[in-house]
Amino acid sequence: MNRMILPLFLLLLSAASFAADMPNIVFICADDLGWGDVGYHGSEIQTPNIDRLAQRGTQLDQFYVQPVCSPTRASLMTGRYPMRYGLQCGVVRPWARYGLPLDEQTLPAVLRDGGYITAICGKWHLGHAAAEYLPSRRGFSHQYGHYNGALDYFTHARDGGHDWHRNDKALHEEGYTTDLIGREAAQILALHDKSKPLFLYVPFNAPHTPLQAPDESIAKYASMTNRQRRTYAAMVDRMDQAVGVIVAALEQHFPANRTLVFFCSDNGGIPSLGSNGELRDGKATLYEGGVRVPAIAVWDGVLTPGKHVNEPLHIVDIYPTVLGLTGIAPRQDKPLDGRDAWPTIAHDRPSPHEFILHNVTPFHGAIRVGDWKLIHNGHVGANETTAPANEKWELYNIRDDISETKDLKEQEHAAFQRLQQQLTQLSREASPANIPPNRAPNMFRVPKVWGEFE
Repeated sequence: MNRMILPLFLLLLSAASFAADMPNIVFICADDLGWGDVGYHGSEIQTPNIDRLAQRGTQLDQFYVQPVCSPTRASLMTGRYPMRYGLQCGVVRPWARYGLPLDEQTLPAVLRDGGYITAICGKWHLGHAAAEYLPSRRGFSHQYGHYNGALDYFTHARDGGHDWHRNDKALHEEGYTTDLIGREAAQILALHDKSKPLFLYVPFNAPHTPLQAPDESIAKYASMTNRQRRTYAAMVDRMDQAVGVIVAALEQHFPANRTLVFFCSDNGGIPSLGSNGELRDGKATLYEGGVRVPAIAVWDGVLTPGKHVNEPLHIVDIYPTVLGLTGIAPRQDKPLDGRDAWPTIAHDRPSPHEFILHNVTPFHGAIRVGDWKLIHNGHVGANETTAPANEKWELYNIRDDISETKDLKEQEHAAFQRLQQQLTQLSREASPANIPPNRAPNMFRVPKVWGEFE
């Protein structure tokens, strides 16, 4: 063989071998799905496809996220708590002039640079004020879906502006968004070049409001007396069917022993619509119902079917865990808050965390250290923009009191002081928060197409 060709041949052979060792990764995220909204947690809503994932894989029984959407998605993308870069206060509003800071290196960008094909199908919600914030500029080779929250499921509009895109260009098509997202994800799986590993991120907008579902799905829950509850159940059911479409495509086109599937929700459910089971409160709160969500990891032949992991983990852990599995090193100087959770998930090791920060803002916060959880102003919602009139501190032993009913700050004063000092120190480390108004400014005008720039 020609001497000039041989090194190139060996390099290509090495790259092919390296790619073969990289698992395909499919990360599915529901929107506002509560702890008690899945069949395997006792829900009356039918979720057979999610339940089968739970049976096939490992259930993460203490998996934490942020109390609302954008901060959770930012945590996933960066492996860093949102308070590190100003996204700790609520969601990125349609009129926000910021997004996930551009100097944060995202997980898909690292994976793409390491040889992965990367795709997002669904909800972004991390900024659209300028082209630089859009998914195709943040590491995704393929984009499909919408930028805002609270999208109309049938018209694909937010506040009258069109918000449905492919590769960050306006896309006009008919269909119920949940169905479309499942179909697009399945098509990506079917057409993927198997010589390269795939990272597919599928963030559904279901079952987030507005409450909309096809009539035939609502009719399936006619026995429910409350109309809103019927529609909500239909939305969860329809999302479960889309999960089934994705899993079927995976089984047809990908080797199960080379694919890691992860499923979770972005925050707890809204109690008036869904269920958080025995967990206290729900979405937008720092109680367990707001930040503990159903989560499943599936890897046939690698993870034990039906296993439960009862150690505290956080969505910031996905970033270093995925990079650990792929062998790709992050190219950034900023320290990660996430920890490699694979020894905990796969090998029964203790949680890698000394503490888990649920959030800290100028208005409230919460931290978990071991079994102790300290909450500051738990009555303040995640999207609040002003400080409360009255302060409140609470301390719970989460291992013994999952429903957070027994405040122990008086009896366990040493633990209370220790956690209070930790939370105070973390608040000092926090970047200044972006605090968008909850209503559009008077000068703001809804664009004809969200994220389209002249």
